Amino acid sequence: MPSTRRLFNVAGLCLPGEHYMLDPTRGIGGELMNLIDTKQYFVIHAARQTGKTTLLYALTDRLNAAGDYYAVGCSLEAVQSFVEPERGIPAIVKRLRYAFEEHGMPNGFAANADYGDVANVVKKSLTAYCKALDKPLVIFFDEADCLSGETLITFLRQLRDGYLSRGRTPFVHSIALVGMRNLRDYRGKIRKESESMGSSSPFNVVTESLNLRNFTRAEVAQLYAQHTAETGQVFESQAADFAFEQTQGQPWLVNAIARECVEKIAKLDYSITVTQPFVDQAIQNLIKTWGTHFDSMMAKLAEPRVRNIIQPLLLGGGTALDMHSEDYLYTRDLGIIREAGNNVEPANPIYAELIVRTLTWNVQVSLLRDYEEYEIPRYLRNGKIDMDILMGDFQLYWRENSEIWVDRYKTQLYRYDEAAAHLVMQAFLQRVINGGGHIIREMALGKMRADICVIYKENKYPIELKILQNQRSLAESLKQTAAYMDRLGTAEGWLVLFDKDTEKSWDEKIYSRKESVGNKVITVVGC
Repeated sequence: MPSTRRLFNVAGLCLPGEHYMLDPTRGIGGELMNLIDTKQYFVIHAARQTGKTTLLYALTDRLNAAGDYYAVGCSLEAVQSFVEPERGIPAIVKRLRYAFEEHGMPNGFAANADYGDVANVVKKSLTAYCKALDKPLVIFFDEADCLSGETLITFLRQLRDGYLSRGRTPFVHSIALVGMRNLRDYRGKIRKESESMGSSSPFNVVTESLNLRNFTRAEVAQLYAQHTAETGQVFESQAADFAFEQTQGQPWLVNAIARECVEKIAKLDYSITVTQPFVDQAIQNLIKTWGTHFDSMMAKLAEPRVRNIIQPLLLGGGTALDMHSEDYLYTRDLGIIREAGNNVEPANPIYAELIVRTLTWNVQVSLLRDYEEYEIPRYLRNGKIDMDILMGDFQLYWRENSEIWVDRYKTQLYRYDEAAAHLVMQAFLQRVINGGGHIIREMALGKMRADICVIYKENKYPIELKILQNQRSLAESLKQTAAYMDRLGTAEGWLVLFDKDTEKSWDEKIYSRKESVGNKVITVVGC
């Protein structure tokens, strides 16, 4: 007989009887109902695999069960390749017809649709249908941001026309456009920035743009507690806390980690308690298998507007970033970055690791070839890392290969040439991870540096990466490194300075010397 046990869902819609679930509205349910009751057109946006479709189905079921409205969810994902309205608009009408049928709505939608009249067929079909209904109609257009070109503009203009004429002619009571992107980014998918939408802009009838947030720490614990209540398998509080810290509540990651712990590591033995090391192992397993969620997220790094934000983030950046710029807001809405206090950083530590691994993949492959080590690496001594050897090896490698990698980063898919030095160093340290160590990567805009903590057999090796600007920069970097060491509780650290002065020889740039800051010893590594 099939199991009746609920699962941690990592693929598609969450169903109450099959999956562990939290409230799909996550704190915006009241606001959503108010928008619907007051006949508003609005946007719901959130990053990939955060529960948008689950929210739509829950709202649709809730509205239909209450009986005051007819509610339907209609996915437009299948229409994304139809840029021309001659193909796209008929496809949208047909998707709507299928959606009404799937939801058991009254028959008759688009029964006499004139698909040749692409400028009016959506509006006319919805108007005729709403006239025949005995209750107001609510439509949630899922994956609305998949539409592009003239199909998108033609579609939105008809919704706008229907909205404006509702006082005279029946039309849809309330509409939500749902997708990864906020409303402002729909403009970028229509025409070049230099061209105007004209006075008939379809965007000025939308009253709100709501974001579906991640899980909170308490909600992660609550989700895991559902599994405990159903199976008896305990998730230690430290395990749930660690899962939250590493995911920052990103719903797919939260579920994927739990599924990995329960099904792959504990092998469905519910007598085994899920501990923090289980969660850590689950994260490493997920990164190693690298599924489609990671692929789709990291593919965005190749987009110029995302690169404009991620490249300075890798370097530590300055404080001049315009947090209202289209590039910044777009990258944030994709779920790649987040605001943490006064800093901007990767959305969570897992994504930080994925960003570095994605951007350094070619370097790592090259290093595996150049540093093929069948025995214990020479930088490992008595169960510890000999940082003098490791840093010396990197200096030699950077001296011989820096120009090659900078040039490659200018031409390859991920064009991050300004961050080439940092990325090559991160790839070099990846060998420690492959040998059983861990790396904590701390990247944030406004810090003017990148902090790395290499952990090997419980020993910590703090490293700060920085582009050398001047001697004042060096003095400030020493203080920053000492502060980072103090936070980690270590007495020894390393400051790697990349000197981009083309007038200097490599003999001048390559050096290693020890500096004292208080009771701490910092090895300054010139590159």
